Amino acid sequence: MDTYSFAGKKALIRVDFNVPLDAQFNITDDTRIQAAIPTLKKILKDGGAVILMSHLGRPKNGPEDKFSLRHLVKHISQLLGTEVLFAADCIGEVAENAVKNLKMGQVVLLENLRFHKEEEKGDIEFSQKLARLGDVYVNDAFGTAHRAHASTTVVAQFFPNDKMFGYLLAAEIESVDRVLKNAERPLTGVMGGAKVSSKISIITNLLDTVDHIIIGGGMTFTFVKAMGGKVGSSLVEDDFLDTAKQILESAKAKGVQIHLPIDSIVADRFDNGANTKICDSNAIPDGWMGLDVGPKAEKAYHELLMQSKTILWNGPMGVFEMEKFQHGTEAIGCSIAAATANGSFSLVGGGDSVAAVNQFDLADKVSYVSTGGGALLEYMEGTELPGIAAIRE
Repeated sequence: MDTYSFAGKKALIRVDFNVPLDAQFNITDDTRIQAAIPTLKKILKDGGAVILMSHLGRPKNGPEDKFSLRHLVKHISQLLGTEVLFAADCIGEVAENAVKNLKMGQVVLLENLRFHKEEEKGDIEFSQKLARLGDVYVNDAFGTAHRAHASTTVVAQFFPNDKMFGYLLAAEIESVDRVLKNAERPLTGVMGGAKVSSKISIITNLLDTVDHIIIGGGMTFTFVKAMGGKVGSSLVEDDFLDTAKQILESAKAKGVQIHLPIDSIVADRFDNGANTKICDSNAIPDGWMGLDVGPKAEKAYHELLMQSKTILWNGPMGVFEMEKFQHGTEAIGCSIAAATANGSFSLVGGGDSVAAVNQFDLADKVSYVSTGGGALLEYMEGTELPGIAAIRE
C-alpha cells in the first residue's frame, strides 16, 4: 500500500462492510467500516478512484432490500468526508457504467456481492466481470479472508502485478503473527467460551506456541470433570472428556501450564435473578451450575497476566450477557489492559471478546482488536487463509 501509487488508477477494493443494522437500517456498530477508512483515504490522496465491494448478511434468493448496501452509503460518505456514489449491481452494465463515469477522487459502492450466487461459489466468470471494473485489486477484508469466494480470492488472479493487502488486512496479519510467530515471552493465551468442542483445534495449535493457557467460560467444566471434579449441573460436553484429558496431557508433555479457575460463581439456575454463591470449581454441589470465574481465580489470573509479555484473548470468562455473571470477563479485560499499560502486547479476537472489550470500554486499552471472527480463529488454528494466499502468490 505504502509504496504503490494509485494516481490515475481505479482501485477495486474488497472491504468487509458486513455491519449490524437495526429495524430502521441504521448501523449499530461501524467498527468494520471505520477500520477500512485509512486504506480508502490513501488511495484518494494519491489521486486514485475507489470502487468498493462487500457483502451484507446472508441473502438466500437474490436481491432483498434489507440486505442492500445502499443503506450504508450515507454513513460511509460521512466517515470519508466525501460523497459516495452507489451502483445498484456489482457486475454487468449498471456497474460498468458507474465505473466508466467515475472520476479520480470519487468513490462508488457496488451492490451486495451475495445477490449473485456465483460470489460464494468462487465462480471464475463472475470474478472476471468484477476484475474488469478496476486497474488494481486491494483486499482489505480480513473478516472474509478465510472464504475462497470470487471477490476475496479468485479475482486476485486477474491482477498478477497489481494486487495487495489494504492497511487493515496487513495490520491484522502482522498482529496475529506477532502473537503466533514472533512473540515476546512469556506468552499467555486466554481461552473462554461455552464449549471445548469449538476451541479444540485452536487450543491444540496454541500448545506449540504458548507458555500458559488460562481457561474460563463453560468449557472449564468439561476439563474439571475430566480431572475427576464435581461440577453439579454446569455445562459439560461428555463426548469431549477424553479430548480434554488429552489436551491436559499434551500440555504437560510440552511444558505448557493450563490454568483452570480455582473457584467459580455458581447459580441455582441459568438466570440473572438466580441465587448465587462462590465455591471451588471442582466441588460444585448438585443442582448448581458455574456461570463465572470466582474472586480467587480473578486474582490468580491477574498475577499471571501481569507477568506475561504477550497475551491473546479469545472468549469470555462467564455468561457476561447477564450482569450477575459479567465480573470475571470484565476483570480479565482490565487485567489485560493493565498488562498492556505495563508494556505487554495484547491481541483480542473472536466475536464475544470483541463485544466484551467494547462493552467495558477497554478497546483502546489493549494493543490490537481483531475485526476477523472466523478468519482469525482459522488463522490461529494454523490454516492458510485463501484470501491471504491469493495476494501472496
